[in-house]
Amino acid sequence: MASLNVGNLGEYLREQRRNAQLSLRQLADAAGVSNPYLSQIERGLRKPSAEVLQQVAKALRISAETLYVRAGILDAERDRDEVETRAVILADPTLNERQKQVLLQVYESFRKENGFEITPDLAQNVAQNMAQDEAQGMAEHISGTQQAPDTAVRGPRTADGSDADPQQTAS
Repeated sequence: MASLNVGNLGEYLREQRRNAQLSLRQLADAAGVSNPYLSQIERGLRKPSAEVLQQVAKALRISAETLYVRAGILDAERDRDEVETRAVILADPTLNERQKQVLLQVYESFRKENGFEITPDLAQNVAQNMAQDEAQGMAEHISGTQQAPDTAVRGPRTADGSDADPQQTAS
């Protein structure tokens, strides 16, 4: 089977998976996709949908927008600055999730004021991420717990992106 032209998406995914210290099977389970399908994406044999990329990004705890650009879903030239700015904000370990979302909102308001509307794909993804983060923040506030920082080394994750129970994964 010939390799599809999906840029360096597969290599990038493999690198991010290894950085997260996840096996192919663990990432596939956490993202809710099949192990063979994820393997084909990493080898450049399949071009995943935006939904699959979003699931993989969530499981890896990285920016979905970056994956969209690497997969050719977003125009790299037109959206590069916007995506890079978002990725830097989202990756900053010194900010909590609420602060990151507020910064993104301010950034968007300035872009809109200057005549640069957010692209529809990014708008939908940002809105979904903000809703998820807001719900997580409320749950953490109510329970009095806080999720470990993104810089911590993590073990296997469940399909919804939460850490898997070590008792169940040890078998």
